[in-house]
Amino acid sequence: MGVEIERKFLVANDTWRKDVISEARLKQGYLANQERASVRVRIGGNQAFLNIKSATLGIRRSEFEYEIPLRDAEDMLEQVAIRPFIDKTRHKVKCGEHLWEVDLFHGDNDGLIVAEIELGAEDESFELPEWAGEEVSGDAKYFNVCLVKHPFCKWNY
Repeated sequence: MGVEIERKFLVANDTWRKDVISEARLKQGYLANQERASVRVRIGGNQAFLNIKSATLGIRRSEFEYEIPLRDAEDMLEQVAIRPFIDKTRHKVKCGEHLWEVDLFHGDNDGLIVAEIELGAEDESFELPEWAGEEVSGDAKYFNVCLVKHPFCKWNY
């Protein structure tokens, strides 16, 4: 079984930009969002993936991901996926011994910037960069699947 152990933080400032090692524009759509799991298709560059993730709060979730043909992913987004799509630029940022992913959202989620770190164990230690703000790992409103139905532009501050 695939397992994802991920912690998620808001981004407090732009100093992460100096340590970016790569970036990619991602487009993803959800094919299903059920009580127990979500199913999404994601395109990034010339690659596409089908992902199934358990709908549990916290930093540990079941996750299964499979590369699929790009044309199939484009058809799924066009013909099957729930609208609107998630559109974001993912920056890979090196910090200490870990690789962080900093996502800058576009469209209805423009202005939201979230950083994620994947860990090998729930208690694994890691260096918290100075640009990492409040931890939101357990807050479902920051899950991409929730941003489709309740985008950042409609949040009341």
